[in-house]
Amino acid sequence: MKAVMYGAGNIGRGFIGQLFAAAGYELTFIDVAEPVVEGLNREGRYPVRILSDKGREDRWVEGVKAVNGRDAEKAAVAIAGADIMATAVGVRVLPFIAPVIAEGIKKRFQKTGSCLNIIICENLIDANKALEKLIKENLDEKERELFDKRIGLVEASIGRMVPIQTAEMQEGNPLRVCTEAYGFLPVDKDAFKGEIPHIEGMRPFSRFDFYIQRKLFIHNMGHAVSAYLGMLRGEGYICQAVSRGDILYIAQNAMLESALALSAKFGAPLEDLHWHIRDLLRRFSNQALGDTCARVGGDTARKLGPQDRLIGAIRCCTEQGVKPAFISLGAGAALFRHLEEKQAPQTPEVAAGILAEVSGLDAASPEAALVLSFYSLVSKGAGFPELIKAAAEAGHKEGII
Repeated sequence: MKAVMYGAGNIGRGFIGQLFAAAGYELTFIDVAEPVVEGLNREGRYPVRILSDKGREDRWVEGVKAVNGRDAEKAAVAIAGADIMATAVGVRVLPFIAPVIAEGIKKRFQKTGSCLNIIICENLIDANKALEKLIKENLDEKERELFDKRIGLVEASIGRMVPIQTAEMQEGNPLRVCTEAYGFLPVDKDAFKGEIPHIEGMRPFSRFDFYIQRKLFIHNMGHAVSAYLGMLRGEGYICQAVSRGDILYIAQNAMLESALALSAKFGAPLEDLHWHIRDLLRRFSNQALGDTCARVGGDTARKLGPQDRLIGAIRCCTEQGVKPAFISLGAGAALFRHLEEKQAPQTPEVAAGILAEVSGLDAASPEAALVLSFYSLVSKGAGFPELIKAAAEAGHKEGII
């Protein structure tokens, strides 16, 4: 059995590749980072180091090789011969790899009638639809018909946290990936074509929209809120941020707002979401992981995007009648950070214009007004007690006994 992992970065090597290899697949990575490609081909293996406050453990992923993604022909040949495949390249890279995937699929159609499932490990709602469109642009009509019958585009929810790999973490081995122990991979059960393979740790679920939105609007959103508030406090690491009672309080309440909305939207038990939040906050506090606020809070424009973790969560809450007060506080802090990064004037007018530009929120909408009210407090240097009081008042629900 052969597996192809498109992307040999932190998630590719540090999670999905590890699952494929453990399931007995011959594993081929495709990547454009030449040192990584050369290293994998030279060594034929690499270590995944599991970090926790209790210690560390190296687990070796054996029998691997790699193809340089710039060699489109070799990459397509590898894809054509795969029994399963995954992508973990980042949303912005998908348009660049889609033609190569399409060429591999064409070659596959010429040699076999078997199905190929591609597990999409990207932080994007409807990532399967986005990738399908990009691939089909490179197929003819007959190939598109075969694609619909034989190619499964399977969304995944990536919960494992992998920090930026420092030289200290790698200890002289640039192939080493340090990560946490969490190893579950929820995937869209209904998207598979043919038989669903047994891969330890992979959990197929129906109604998969729930898992995608749970990941974005609880995990990613709570992580981002912790990061932006941590940066306001001058904290360098996520574990330091959530060790502060005020930041923990805000992040937890923001996550609970999303939990209320998702429970109403999908009928998910609120108790399960409550325990999920508690587990996430425990994992955020993993000091050994060394995850930085700068990494988690990077790329502010994308994270303030219309469907992404902050604004997407705000929209979800609004649709379900939940006031996203603490999420909006996090979004206000993210907006402040975004203007800071752009070296833009920290004024209400500039902030309103940029928020409308990156988030798609109508400048006159209640959602935008709430975010901008918290941005205003943050930009004026309001203390955390004032921020918490403002969020609590904004999210207050009348009639509570």
